[in-house]
Amino acid sequence: MTEQDIVAALQDRARLALGQFADVSVGDDGSLGFSYAGALCSLRAVALSPGLEVLALTAVLAWDRPSSGTLRARVAVRNSESQFGSISLTTHGSQADVVMRYTFPASGLDDEPLMTMLVLVLSGVEKARVGLVP
Repeated sequence: MTEQDIVAALQDRARLALGQFADVSVGDDGSLGFSYAGALCSLRAVALSPGLEVLALTAVLAWDRPSSGTLRARVAVRNSESQFGSISLTTHGSQADVVMRYTFPASGLDDEPLMTMLVLVLSGVEKARVGLVP
């Protein structure tokens, strides 16, 4: 099996696992798009090297929020509490977007551990989003 086949199989397994609790779409680039707890999410399988395939999640927790010291403080607190991923604040003018990113090795994970990791990461998305949107 080629590295491309391994990544495609991992991506498909992730799609099936996510499909149990979210409506998942497949983008033109092969990434998986879905909404979870109000956050817009994208997940993609990537091979960093042979035998090291990872799943990379990007979740937009909040967008077009007024940029303020309060929002920056909330993001800092969420970052300190997060067990999975890093949360960043990107400003554009007087507005800001809050994004969480997390990449984890998925090589060799059977379906149940893969599902467990996805649930843990997405529960972190849900928890991190609290208080960032009205």
